[in-house]
Amino acid sequence: MFSKRPLLVVAGIAVALVATALPAMSSDIPPADTVVTSPNVTHVLNVPKPAALAGTINTDLAFQGDYAYVGNYGGFSIVDIKNPKKAKVVSSVVCPGAQMDLSVYGNLLFSAVDSSRNNDSCSSTGQSATIKESWEGVRIFDISDKANPRYIKSVETNCGSHTLTLVPGKGHDERKNVYLYVSSYSPGATLPDCLPPHDKISIIKVPLRHPETAAVAATPVVFPDGGNETQPGLLVPTSGCHDITVYAEKDIAAGACMGDGVLFDISNRLDPRVTARTTDPNFAFWHSATFTNDAKTVLFTDELGGGGAATCNEATGPNRGADAIYRIHRGKLVFQSYYKIPRHQADTENCVAHNGSLIPVKGKNIMVQAWYMGGVSFLDFSNPARPEEFGYFERGPKADGSGGGVWSAYYYNGYVYAADFDNGLDILKINDRRTNGATGVRSDQLNVQTQQSYRDGGHHH
Repeated sequence: MFSKRPLLVVAGIAVALVATALPAMSSDIPPADTVVTSPNVTHVLNVPKPAALAGTINTDLAFQGDYAYVGNYGGFSIVDIKNPKKAKVVSSVVCPGAQMDLSVYGNLLFSAVDSSRNNDSCSSTGQSATIKESWEGVRIFDISDKANPRYIKSVETNCGSHTLTLVPGKGHDERKNVYLYVSSYSPGATLPDCLPPHDKISIIKVPLRHPETAAVAATPVVFPDGGNETQPGLLVPTSGCHDITVYAEKDIAAGACMGDGVLFDISNRLDPRVTARTTDPNFAFWHSATFTNDAKTVLFTDELGGGGAATCNEATGPNRGADAIYRIHRGKLVFQSYYKIPRHQADTENCVAHNGSLIPVKGKNIMVQAWYMGGVSFLDFSNPARPEEFGYFERGPKADGSGGGVWSAYYYNGYVYAADFDNGLDILKINDRRTNGATGVRSDQLNVQTQQSYRDGGHHH
């Protein structure tokens, strides 16, 4: 648990000088619309949403070289982060469709559309999924000219694309193709392109030299027996996956699949095989997954309330709307503990575990994570049985009582980038003995759901 109390470090162990721990009181909730941080976190800059996307919410992030790509329900923007203290928007593309989960590879940007449109164009409008001609799926852009991204291809997928995960090819295939694991869900008997049982994912093959020929190449069934559909408290029964994180160099993936947590063997990219499955009585909706660098532990998040509810309060407690940390032991998922931010939020603040990434500190398991209106949390789960927060950034409740908050918070080359629904892109810096070891690690590309190993003081592999 993070503490603002002065700490005395004795033999490498922090000892609190004042031995009182009080529960969060309403007086601890920051003033409306005010930024507060722990002493080790600096708010470097806020980059407002470009005018063209100001009316729609920011979502996921991807990174490449000196650029951050910011997804938004209305499209996406490209931000020059060469000097994070002077980051600026280079371009924005208006191309509506929830949720605009993004990945980048070479000169290609892939975006996920999980809202039914009247066609696949950027000028499309919403149209009922009960109409066979409606479109949802994946859009592919050429981003070689950062000032003028070009839309080159769409691929329709069953039930749309809520999220997508970029998977590099293997061996000789690596230079030729990338694959997209598309997660989608919520089938219905009246939806011609999304009929039950939708217990599968869609895999798009993208030939790198001819991305305009990208197409669905496989639709493997993850839950031949239907998955977890009866557990009390589930947001919705399992019918596909919400998000998949791949660790391609180790040929494994972790699926956050609504009512189920899943491990896959992805040594055959077009035929991922389920190797382990688990459920959790406290989990309402398995939302996302993060492997540790050694791939011996995986952290899953639970999106209790679908992201719209106030669940970071005393009434909900510490074990729901949280992270669950599992050891991978003999191929099985073995529960270790829950982690939830210790800072209680107001009852007007939607708050729950959401998207985060590892901070590449050798030999430690350290993560930064978004919690909607709970802000950004820095957590150390090196001991998977005793995770703790050691830094944070958040804003107080909104004066008008509305929701919002940070959708995704990721570490990239020395800074943390946080995509806020309404407030744009926040750039943060943490100065802490636990994370300072990451400063030498540099990567030239980061798609968080496509994990790469890191070594000390060098590039990601």
